Amino acid sequence: MADVRGIDGVRVRASGKINLALRVGPRRSDGYHPLATVFQSVSVYDDLEVRPAPPGEFPVTVTGAQADLVPTDGRNLVVKAGRLLAEAYGSPDAGAAIAIRKSIPVTGGMAGGSADCAAALVALSVLWDLDVTQSELLDLGKQLGADVPFSLMGQTAYGIGRGDDLVPVLSRGSYHWVLAFADFELSTPAVFARFDELNPDPSPALGVPTGMLETLASGDATALAGVLVNDLQPAALSLRPELSKTMAEGMDAGALASMVSGSGPTIAFLASSEEAAIDLSFRLSAADVCRTVRRVSGPVQGAKLVA
Repeated sequence: MADVRGIDGVRVRASGKINLALRVGPRRSDGYHPLATVFQSVSVYDDLEVRPAPPGEFPVTVTGAQADLVPTDGRNLVVKAGRLLAEAYGSPDAGAAIAIRKSIPVTGGMAGGSADCAAALVALSVLWDLDVTQSELLDLGKQLGADVPFSLMGQTAYGIGRGDDLVPVLSRGSYHWVLAFADFELSTPAVFARFDELNPDPSPALGVPTGMLETLASGDATALAGVLVNDLQPAALSLRPELSKTMAEGMDAGALASMVSGSGPTIAFLASSEEAAIDLSFRLSAADVCRTVRRVSGPVQGAKLVA
């Protein structure tokens, strides 16, 4: 591997995710909902660079899309990741300056904050030259957020519990997606609260749609379109009905399927091929139903060191 450390810094790239299946059970006494989900990482990225800083200090700077929406104090998961990693494997007095360049939408249902957190765990473990394994990073990730372990792992995976108990899933070929980024945000807790209102007695029996794992192994995009599911979608559309118009425009423009990504408000459209995705992205952009359109593919790696 190329030396990813600059004179005094380490750079890591982290990918966003789409939930190909997201099944949600009844709210537990601890406030969480049991999940059964299939994640796929896609090629929309945040870039993170870490450099040495005075002991115990973790200054954060953020640039790029929606940078003004990202906290730069102790609320940011990258700061929490640094403090947890330093306490567990390094020196409690370790510090780092963290620079984030955003492309993954903020509170967009694509785990952008978790991606940055995963990138921080990887980057700081290298910066501080820690003897920490991938398995140990995954355990730390569970303490920081439900989506952090998958943001470390990437590719395609089946998750249960809070979505952080993961099993890799065989996924052949590459799937082509067009993402419609909204000009507003959706709070994940608000979407789950609306889910509870709409589903006072949800089924406790969770599982991914029949045939989804076999479909991913076959690499058949048309078949995958028929088994995509998101139990949070009705709640997200209830809170922001205008998303239904975005979904309808994409379907009219030739998408195989449309779905809310995670808790939203990003809408993911599955295309039959790269060429179809290019055409769909142009037509969706012209419809003026979202902030911006991004064409991506998946699966891709999770948080990784870059030269």
